[in-house]
Amino acid sequence: MGFADLAFLIFAASTILSGLGVILAKNPVHSVLMLILAFISTAGLFVLMGAEYLAFLLVVVYVGAVAVLFLFVVMMLDVDFAELRADYMRYAPLGGVVAVALVALIGLAVGDWHIPEAAVAARTQPTETVLDVTGQEVGNAEQLGMVLYTKYVHFFQIAGLILLVAMVGAITLTFRERRGIKTQDVGAQVGRRREDAVEVVSVPTGRGI
Repeated sequence: MGFADLAFLIFAASTILSGLGVILAKNPVHSVLMLILAFISTAGLFVLMGAEYLAFLLVVVYVGAVAVLFLFVVMMLDVDFAELRADYMRYAPLGGVVAVALVALIGLAVGDWHIPEAAVAARTQPTETVLDVTGQEVGNAEQLGMVLYTKYVHFFQIAGLILLVAMVGAITLTFRERRGIKTQDVGAQVGRRREDAVEVVSVPTGRGI
């Protein structure tokens, strides 16, 4: 057994166990932590497959943003999980029926699944290695960047504009002007005088203010 095989077994076992931990953990914070471990383990599997770009994307986007955001939301919200689990047995039969239906559907899909002939042909004839001007092999992330910023650059820019418009629209729709609150006037603060900010009070001796 080589190093790659051992690493695959470790990452695969970690992914399965952490996935079970997400479902079986009673504490939601522990569930999110297990989810982060599952993402990192999956990223290790992607690295072993030669898809380092997907591994970096999984770690940076999902672990660094989505999962951490879930963790902060769970920790900040004062949710009574004991109250939420009070009616667990009430909906257990319905959940069991749905679970059985999902398992049956997955079983039918897996039973009818077969490897396409095109995939078998592609496996016997792998794609050619892309080389740069110096003759060195170009990595997976570099190849995606070359295609994305050359052939599909206009689609990439259009997608960026759509996301920008969506972000501005979301901010505009959710913005509410609140009245009756104190706001900061930077100009008034910078231009204030000493007489406006400081008051000298002469207190007689032996008396309080």
